[in-house]
Amino acid sequence: MTTYDYPGDLLQAQQDLNEVRASLNALVKRLPYSVEPMESWQRPEGYWLAASPAYPASPGWSEEEQKDVAARRERERDLAALIVTHPFWNEVAGPERPDARSQLRHALGNGDGEDQEAA
Repeated sequence: MTTYDYPGDLLQAQQDLNEVRASLNALVKRLPYSVEPMESWQRPEGYWLAASPAYPASPGWSEEEQKDVAARRERERDLAALIVTHPFWNEVAGPERPDARSQLRHALGNGDGEDQEAA
């Protein structure tokens, strides 16, 4: 396995992306399941077998919660674009880029943020 000398700004962007993904994931888990208010409902028999058979009424998300989620998603997209388009990738041979990207995602020792909780 080749080790890459990542620039500091690229490592920082990856760290920021990990943190934004963790905070977004934690926020969405705390919010009601439905963005819009919904009455309680029960799934028809035989459908979505892995899902809960009944869902309680949902008050929906407040306007502030919707804005918060939207802002975090926008920040996540911006950071992902910054990482993908960073000039560093021009220095890595094409066939090595997937491995280099994978190593970057784990270079900070805390994964990709998908399963992390916000501190």
